[in-house]
Amino acid sequence: MGRVLDEDELVGNWTLVGDELDQLSGRRGATKLGFALLLRFYAMHGRFPTGRAELPDQAVAYVSRLVDVPASELGLYELVGRTIKDHRKDVRKYFGFRECSLVDSDKAADWLAVQVCDKERQVDRVRAELLAHLRDERIEPPARDRIRRIIGSALRQAEQTQTARISSRIPAEAIPRLLALVAKSADPGDDAELEAEDDRALFGAAEAAGVDVFAVIREEPGNVSVKTIEREVVKLTAIRKVGLPDDLFADVAPKVLAAWRARVAAEAPSHLRSHPHDVKVTLLAAYLHCRAREITDALVDLLISTVHRINARADTKVTSDFVAELKRVSGKENILFKMTEAALESPESRVEDVIYPAVPGGYKPLVQLLHEYKAKGTSYRQHKQRVFKASYTNHYRTGLIQILEVLEFGSTNTVHAPMMQALTLIKRYKADVQPDQVLCPRRERAGGGDCPC
Repeated sequence: MGRVLDEDELVGNWTLVGDELDQLSGRRGATKLGFALLLRFYAMHGRFPTGRAELPDQAVAYVSRLVDVPASELGLYELVGRTIKDHRKDVRKYFGFRECSLVDSDKAADWLAVQVCDKERQVDRVRAELLAHLRDERIEPPARDRIRRIIGSALRQAEQTQTARISSRIPAEAIPRLLALVAKSADPGDDAELEAEDDRALFGAAEAAGVDVFAVIREEPGNVSVKTIEREVVKLTAIRKVGLPDDLFADVAPKVLAAWRARVAAEAPSHLRSHPHDVKVTLLAAYLHCRAREITDALVDLLISTVHRINARADTKVTSDFVAELKRVSGKENILFKMTEAALESPESRVEDVIYPAVPGGYKPLVQLLHEYKAKGTSYRQHKQRVFKASYTNHYRTGLIQILEVLEFGSTNTVHAPMMQALTLIKRYKADVQPDQVLCPRRERAGGGDCPC
């Protein structure tokens, strides 16, 4: 059931005015009604209806009243044959349109390739731009199959032009590395997949071990762990070793780049190997470019998550340690009063003879009081710092150092200058610092030795 038209739509879109009424002169019955409907439909859409279903019943009834022809007469109006061909010719002439010739199709395809497909690859959006262009040029849109061929031709032209341009920018020494990624890469499900107990060791000698580096690059990151960090660092390092310029896709629309990335992600390596040279190297370069950004983002997330995890674990451990060892001491004011009174009465006596007997329970409550004070003071923070340091140096240090090495940090904000200095210091001493040392800027300023912290 078609959409219901309101009164404003009927009057605004289907009313014949001025010269349009003159076009009806000399026409009678079904031909008059059919021609009037063709005229108004063409005025709205720039094309003729493909069938009776495109003419709303409300519009037929409304136009039939305007031209004083019963709506039932439309059934006698044939949509094929000599009469409607003449009517279409008259309508085109009235609106100044012409049929789309082969030359017009080629020109439209060239226009689409340069003006639209260079930035847009969605077929529906390309079709909308094509129809708008044809209407501006006063060209009647061709049949649907021909429109599809025009769009397909434009997309192919745009891809050929772009891939030729991008492939020409890729350094000659980088192309063999790109092709090597998929030269021996196995399709998903093939028996050629390797099983490795030590991924890190295999990646260190990828060619010798035969590791499918391209398959690893396509993998998503795992959970937060040192192994995940090392694996992501290896991926990013492998991509950077290809040697692609940073500005390779500077003039490529993000939508096109995303489409290339999605295309490589969906295709098997064997399909990628079958593409023409320019298309193949461009697709691979685009995929590596996008994956490098994604892996960089993943490493930043891993860095933040790892630091938060170390801090949370240190906080939990220190809190549990203090809770397990500490019992809150009640009556602290009374104990202090009795100790003070006993000391003032016998100021020259020994502590064990005066103070301990004055405190209920002897020296044990005093030990508990001392623990409670330390738990509330700087001792808690120092203990947490030691646990944080131990967790970092004994487990997470290797992974975090790799992240700091593979990523470049920078900031023009002076507020973040201490952080930039700390990162520089960590990198400087990454090979010299032993597990029992603390990487601290205050040690640097103190000239070495024990950490002032």
